[in-house]
Amino acid sequence: QVRLVESGGGLVQVGDSLRLSCAASGRSVSDDAMAWFRQAPGKEREFVATISWTYTTYYADSVKGRFTITRDNAKNTVYLQMRGLKPDDTAVYYCARFSGEYYSSTNYYRPNEYDSWGQGTQVTVSS
Repeated sequence: QVRLVESGGGLVQVGDSLRLSCAASGRSVSDDAMAWFRQAPGKEREFVATISWTYTTYYADSVKGRFTITRDNAKNTVYLQMRGLKPDDTAVYYCARFSGEYYSSTNYYRPNEYDSWGQGTQVTVSS
């Protein structure tokens, strides 16, 4: 069983940057696709970005060009670099490991294809 711990959230101003980290323990995630999701108060959890074991990345349209997902397999850690933050980016950010049978462009954005969710890290963007 893999355990994921997110960190790096905080209170920032519009236009600021933050880098979130997701540290995995228990076993290596180097052969797994990983993703970031977020959930704002009163809203459903939504896909943000994902990175495959071959470093292929996909992003939600709302963050494309502003957020970058990377991974460091030596550290068993996945990162989310966020730039140009907006108030709409305010949410709890979660990382997760893809556990579905097939990872593809038709399912990488579905929360139910992931397991091993972390506890989340709060990002608040103040205007």
